[in-house]
Amino acid sequence: MVKVDELDKKILEMISCNARMPFKDVAIECGVSRAAVHQRVQHLVDAGVIVGSGFHVDPACLGYNTCTYIGITLEKGSMYKRVVEEFQKIPEIVECHFTTGPYTMLVKLYARDNAHLMTLLNDYLQEIDGVVSTETLISLKQSIKKEVPIGAQHAETKPTVLEEA
Repeated sequence: MVKVDELDKKILEMISCNARMPFKDVAIECGVSRAAVHQRVQHLVDAGVIVGSGFHVDPACLGYNTCTYIGITLEKGSMYKRVVEEFQKIPEIVECHFTTGPYTMLVKLYARDNAHLMTLLNDYLQEIDGVVSTETLISLKQSIKKEVPIGAQHAETKPTVLEEA
């Protein structure tokens, strides 16, 4: 496990809020040199703490107006790897998770509209060997999208049971 110190956390917090922030600005805010920030970020990339970078594209701007989550039940959980290989061939699928609970898998996909979604479901997902059933949930609006808390700013844990006085 990689050790992430307070300076690393401060750098991560800043660049996760604004990946375009120049390292010189991060360095000024952190009170270190630009080279130190660059070295720290490179170390975090090499260690797998930072797993990607890039721009987030609004799917609606590309004509994908329907965001959908689909719970998938497989005939056997052992079919997961093979089904994932088939899902890789469907460009509209942007996430796939092996889950506990009522579904074997949960996928997130974007469709142009409901007709496109029906084609994806009927002609692609449900035709994959091992897929027993699907349950579709359409997202009407994404209200929150953020990274996990980096520093100590996370919400305090509240007790789930009230103690008697």
